[in-house]
Amino acid sequence: MQIPIVRPELGDTEVAAVAGVIRSGWVAQGPEVAAFESELASAVGASHAVAVSSCTSALELILRALGVGLGDDVVTVSHSFIATANAVVAVGARPIFVDIDPATCGMDAGLLEAALTPKTRAILCVHQLGFPCDLPEILEIAGRRAIPVIEDAACAIGSEIRVSGAWQAIGRPHGLAACFSFHPRKVITTGDGGMITTADEALAARLRQLRQHAMSVSSTIRHDSQRVVFESFSEPAYNFRMTDMQAAMGRTQLARLAQTIATRRALAECYRTALDDHPIVAPPRELPWMRANFQSYPLRIRPGARLSQVEIMQHLLDRGVASRRGVGNAHAEPAYANTPWSCGPAPCDAQLHRQGRCLRLRQSEEARDQTIMLPLFHGMTEEEQEHVVAALKALPA
Repeated sequence: MQIPIVRPELGDTEVAAVAGVIRSGWVAQGPEVAAFESELASAVGASHAVAVSSCTSALELILRALGVGLGDDVVTVSHSFIATANAVVAVGARPIFVDIDPATCGMDAGLLEAALTPKTRAILCVHQLGFPCDLPEILEIAGRRAIPVIEDAACAIGSEIRVSGAWQAIGRPHGLAACFSFHPRKVITTGDGGMITTADEALAARLRQLRQHAMSVSSTIRHDSQRVVFESFSEPAYNFRMTDMQAAMGRTQLARLAQTIATRRALAECYRTALDDHPIVAPPRELPWMRANFQSYPLRIRPGARLSQVEIMQHLLDRGVASRRGVGNAHAEPAYANTPWSCGPAPCDAQLHRQGRCLRLRQSEEARDQTIMLPLFHGMTEEEQEHVVAALKALPA
């Protein structure tokens, strides 16, 4: 048996949706994108949603719309897919990395205030692997300093957080904006693609313009106009559009999101029950104020375990089970060896920084090195999951 880390659930419904777009003759950004935006906004309780080509472009676009650029700082986490830090660097700003809270794998809100600098223009927090970060505390600190909060919700469609006693969807958003990904490893996939949600109408309008070269007249308006219309371009901008074929795929999966999340949570509970007393690896725990979508299933190697991360992963691979190590850290990647970044206003060990290590990012480094992600995807069979559990139980103690 060969079990992949993920297997996107794509079938006849998606085929029919995409075929309908192809037959319509309108395959670029158009009515399907508009419908997807409206339906996703409704699903997460947002006022506005703006579809884009990827979550990376979503992050870059929102930073550019805020005017973040050369000489500015953006406080974020290193412990994330490298796109989070790359979006900051792409606009010319410097990432200031804050360590994570190991209970959430998201930004440690207790370290946030000390990381803020006079040049901080935004806080970019991450709902890592679909587990919400401590948004209320982050927002309280940001509010006192009047700094906008952007949520990297790439993994978090369908996740929830309890705010003031009520459960609310990630993406409402709770900060200025939230950015989702529709990469094949995500709960909803359009092959690739992204979405920005916001409650700010003016910001949404500007994002829609910037994603399409800052063109004064949208393609839809120009197409439907009964008079000759000439467009103009108000500023240099970007081609960050989603196609109608992608949106049609996304709409079919969004329609069954509740069922998908229920399935993933049931699979996660089966893993937890089977692995709660495992001597080598420990299942993840949801805090009382979060409901994860289980976009991934991260195990932590228990303290004192005699097997390394690589040994455990190789053991699984030898038995046909794919796995992944913990989320990487931007500061440890060769790309950031010569790219300006900081871990706060006070000096740190420069020699360690050159080696891709940081004394202030110990939890981030430990999470990368002590986490193993198991296969978990809607459509995973009982037999497949039992095979994964059996492989783990066969680990030598």
